[in-house]
Amino acid sequence: MIKHIWVDVKKCTGCKSCELACAVEHSETKNLETAIFEEKLSQTRIIIENASGLPIPMQCRQCEDAPCVKVCPSKALERPSSDTPVLIHTEKCIGCKYCIIACPFGVIKMNREEKAITKCDLCFERVKTGKLPACVEICPTKALKFKTPAEESADIRKTAANKFLVDYVN
Repeated sequence: MIKHIWVDVKKCTGCKSCELACAVEHSETKNLETAIFEEKLSQTRIIIENASGLPIPMQCRQCEDAPCVKVCPSKALERPSSDTPVLIHTEKCIGCKYCIIACPFGVIKMNREEKAITKCDLCFERVKTGKLPACVEICPTKALKFKTPAEESADIRKTAANKFLVDYVN
């Protein structure tokens, strides 16, 4: 089962460390000190959005039946298997923007050159080597977690059970 990035909005301070880590991870050198001088500047694939005064990290939700994949006429977007994220093949992207319109979360955007789209890939190459996505690893408040829906449900149940127990005892 594919893991997802989960957000604990109560912990997010809006520091944008996740945005910076994402951009660096997707740069050519993968090093902040050199990435800012690269000819082709990298872009973040996670965006801190302000919603009712609270910062909310937003990135591709890796929809099971991804509308972006369905509408892509050039097959630039694909999910190779059920345990991989939706990936972009930028060389196939024709820049039609259908996926941007189809995305229910508004997290797909054009790259800096306006020639292809960019979106979160869950740092697929990092994850294949056993690392966490860059945004999750860097988050100073641990507002971002990388786990399966079953793991997230178990954590929610445990929190709810503990709250019930505290309320019941008091």
